[in-house]
Amino acid sequence: MGLISLLWGIVAMLWMVLALIPLLGWGNWFLIPFAAVGAVIAAIGILFTRTENRGRAKAGLVLNGIVIIVGIVRLSLGGGVV
Repeated sequence: MGLISLLWGIVAMLWMVLALIPLLGWGNWFLIPFAAVGAVIAAIGILFTRTENRGRAKAGLVLNGIVIIVGIVRLSLGGGVV
């Protein structure tokens, strides 16, 4: 689960960089739910793995959290459209 959430976070981060380009801000509407699913996968990974093996799941949770926050801020700055 940790590896899946980490890869999911990397894909979400790349998508976020693309959505920061002007006139592509609409991609944040799809990005936020995508990253939220990644965060849920990471939370499940943290919940069901041993303490010493939680590093990847925690990194995935942080990446997806950053993507969600940046996506929300980007949508609020653009009025939710651009």
